[in-house]
Amino acid sequence: MSQLSDLKDVVARCKTLKKEFDDIEAHWQLASEMGDESELEEIEKTHLALLKKIDAFDIESKLSGEHDKANAIVSLHAGAGGTEACDWNDMLYRMIQRWANAHGYEMEVTDILPGEEAGLKSVTFFVKGQYAYGYLKSEIGVHRLVRISPFDSNKRRHTSFASCDIIPEIEDTIVIDIKESDLKVDTYRASGAGGQHVNKTESAVRITHAPSGIIVACQIERSQIKNRATAMKMLRAKLYDREQEKKRAAIEKHYDDKGDIAWGNQIRSYVFMPYQLVKDARTGHETGNVAAVMDGDLDPFMRAFLSWKGKK
Repeated sequence: MSQLSDLKDVVARCKTLKKEFDDIEAHWQLASEMGDESELEEIEKTHLALLKKIDAFDIESKLSGEHDKANAIVSLHAGAGGTEACDWNDMLYRMIQRWANAHGYEMEVTDILPGEEAGLKSVTFFVKGQYAYGYLKSEIGVHRLVRISPFDSNKRRHTSFASCDIIPEIEDTIVIDIKESDLKVDTYRASGAGGQHVNKTESAVRITHAPSGIIVACQIERSQIKNRATAMKMLRAKLYDREQEKKRAAIEKHYDDKGDIAWGNQIRSYVFMPYQLVKDARTGHETGNVAAVMDGDLDPFMRAFLSWKGKK
């Protein structure tokens, strides 16, 4: 029934777009016959609005993967570069956060590890909303930053790396056999800004799945039970994704084939100095407006990735 509803929605949107196109054409023909140039501005405005709708529909038509409609579980990890890399990891987190906010997606942090001096060593969070995974899968891989480091008193240029792993949130209806005997569950005090709960309660949960070696953690809730439930959902999703990877073989692996978080493995480079450029190594799409990208303007890169992926 869910699939039928989705297909009906696609047909309805096609009919709506066709009707809007026919209305614009009829409006233009009527204005032409009457020689009324005053209507041209309104026709152009309506035409541009329709093109935006068609563009959005075209992008969604490329989101045809099995889990493209699912929520996304995003993990960011600082790589080579020390404090500079941790700061870069934090910048990537803000970039995705701003993209999510601009598109009405909800974000929920489940695990966070601050850097020793600045930034984030790692952070894991949910991005919740329709097609969150479908859009964000374009960000999977190593991201490279080149800039004058604010942490270098000599103002030298530094290169830093951070990796982005993204998997879909799997519905509970999918059966993944997880034996309790295969789990190692550790509890610890949640890190944060402080407070009575943070200091005194071991509510944070870390689960290690022995057969696969997968480790998940959650510390966002005050309740240990809720944190465990969220961590188990993440573990189930990661185990499911690993099985899917075996079936897909070398196609878009999320883990091992991504390589080290260092030179030669980046999917995208962000150059702040000596010039400004963001360029995707896979699609070739680039822009000189670095500030806009860091403020979450990722849509052009996502469109380019989906078109590139569709041609493979």
